[in-house]
Amino acid sequence: MHSPFLSPAGAPIQPYCAGPDAVGRVEVFEEYAAGLEDLDGFERIWVLSWFHRAGAARLRVIPYLDSEERGVFATRAPARPNPIGISAVRLLRREGRWLHVAELDLVDGTPVLDLKPYATAFDSYPGSRQGWLENRGAGGGPADDRFTAGS
Repeated sequence: MHSPFLSPAGAPIQPYCAGPDAVGRVEVFEEYAAGLEDLDGFERIWVLSWFHRAGAARLRVIPYLDSEERGVFATRAPARPNPIGISAVRLLRREGRWLHVAELDLVDGTPVLDLKPYATAFDSYPGSRQGWLENRGAGGGPADDRFTAGS
């Protein structure tokens, strides 16, 4: 991932919070470039990534938007046993093996594990229960350093 965010602290906490000006590029290795065929027609794609700059795994965290400790699997905190991230970014265009994306929340250099098309027929469940996030706003703003290495 090539991103304007050089550190986890200061990066948007979710793609939704990033806004249209948070743009970057996904670099796909040449041997996988043929797999990008037909992705152009999708407005959004899922980017599965490895949080390479996340701190040690924690099973209990105080997540963004909350002041109460929660189980890590009930949060989107990056301090996970397997620090795999998922971001629904907006696909601007494809140029060969490069995907230009917006509404990005990943740090520069983040390894991308996989890409999948976002499909509203399969990926949207309006009215679903939201657990402890129920009745909370989407939040926003940049991340702090609570989940980075050394914190």
